[in-house]
Amino acid sequence: MKDVVRIVGIVFLALFVLVVVMPLVLAIVGIAVGGIITLAVMLIKLAVVLAVGYLILVGIRAVMR
Repeated sequence: MKDVVRIVGIVFLALFVLVVVMPLVLAIVGIAVGGIITLAVMLIKLAVVLAVGYLILVGIRAVMR
């Protein structure tokens, strides 16, 4: 009888982990991935701004010569 209670307890624990913990883990992973993507987009925007600024600076320098 103790073995049956132990097996039923393990099954309920596994169901609890699947129903409660997995969505939390997936949400945390989603937040991390979203943060990484946001950081990458910000870095790309910064690179574009720097490139445009450099081109403007080089253009002004060429006109001044």
